[in-house]
This record gives sequence, structure tokens and C-alpha cells, in this order.
Amino acid sequence: MHVQDTHWSSASALASGGGTVSAAAGNARGDGPRTTPLRVDAQRNLEHVLRAAREVFGELGYGAPMEDVARRARVGVGTVYRRFPSKDVLVRRIAEEETSRLTDQARAALGQEDEPWSALARFLRTSVASGAGRLLPPQVLRVGVPEEVGGLSAGAGAEETRVPQQRTQPGAADLRLVAEEPVADDAGAAALLDVVGRLVDRARAAGELRPDVSVSDVLLVIATAAPSLPDAAQQAAASARLLDILLEGLRSRS
Repeated sequence: MHVQDTHWSSASALASGGGTVSAAAGNARGDGPRTTPLRVDAQRNLEHVLRAAREVFGELGYGAPMEDVARRARVGVGTVYRRFPSKDVLVRRIAEEETSRLTDQARAALGQEDEPWSALARFLRTSVASGAGRLLPPQVLRVGVPEEVGGLSAGAGAEETRVPQQRTQPGAADLRLVAEEPVADDAGAAALLDVVGRLVDRARAAGELRPDVSVSDVLLVIATAAPSLPDAAQQAAASARLLDILLEGLRSRS
């Protein structure tokens, strides 16, 4: 898994712009705010940058430099910065898109599979195949630390959660959205955790999921079962094999 922390300090308004040029980008060029649609070549460059960012961050983590993104997109680094005034803005955009993508995949599994285990397995297979787990924001993937580790108290801050209901059994590690680090999109992260929680609840209630498996475990499976390998066929085969093993580990033996 290549997910790495970064400084999530940029305003979400800069990250969420779709087909328009942001005011911040316009001010950086000295021509004032603009809300007109992007030209065809500018739109094409934006699509290249976003595709390259997904590939680079998926392979190297969010610590990869903007120069690598520009090189993969075959544009100058200035072109990247004109659309995304800082790396934080680009990271936020990619993380929010991938969080939304996983949420859609989880909802599709809930709606298309009546059998609880099949729904959970479908979601995991679809998500791993898409590679979206490699691009989840680090706050969503962070597993809560127990109150005492090796006799040392984790402190009051470790007890605070941003999304309180995450369907875990007592004593199991759980996802925590850490308060001191701003989350890319609280609403998006909460939606993902909620819908994956429903998949987990159904499979557990049916007796098909181990009782100690939490939402955090499911998301960590997605994040780790999609290795980045140079050969696409080898990567697909390795992901499928690893996921089969992990699914067996999640399933109840009763």
C-alpha cells in the first residue's frame, strides 16, 4: 500500500472545480477570476493531468512530486500549477473522486446482490479491480489506536472520532478520522463509511462474516489487495489471487 500522509490544508472549493477555471488560478496569472468554460485544449490538458495524477499517486503514494505528474501527463509543470495552485489541491481532488467512486461501487453491490456475502465480495472485487483503494485519503484508512499500547495511554485525542458509527465489535480496531488533520471531504468519507458499514452489517448478521471484522478491515483489504506492478496482466492476476486469500480470512467459519 502506497498511501502516504500529506498536508490537507487547501480549501475544498479549489479542489472541486470541474470544467471552469478557478479564481485562484486566474489570480495567479494576474487576469482576475474567471468562470468561463475551459477551451478544448485546456480541458484536454486537465483530463491528462487528472489521469496522470491518479496513476502516479496510485503507484508512488500522495508524496510523489508534481513534476512526476506533469511528466506522466506530458505537460509542463507550470500547466499543472495553473489548474491546481498547490499540490494539496490536486491531492484533495483525486482523493475525493476516489472516495466517491468507492461509495458508488458499494451502493451498486448493495442494490444488485440480495445475498449478503455476495454483496460484500462483489464490492471488494470491483473495488480492487478498479485500483481505487490505492487512492483513498490517509484519514479514511487510519486505524484507531487502542487506548493503551504497551502500557502507554494513547491520550484523549485518540478517543475522538469524526464519524462515530462504524460497525465494529467491542475490542476490534476501528477507523478513526483524526480530528487534528482536516479531512478532504467529511461528507464523502462519512457516506463511504456508512454504505460499507451496511455491507458489513448484513454479512455479519447472516453469519457469513467473522464477528470481529470491522469497516476498517474491509477498506484496508481494498487498499492492500491492488499491488502496483509494471505488467497489467500480472497485476490483475496478483490482485485476484491476493483477494481470494483475504476473502477467506474475512469469512466466518461457523
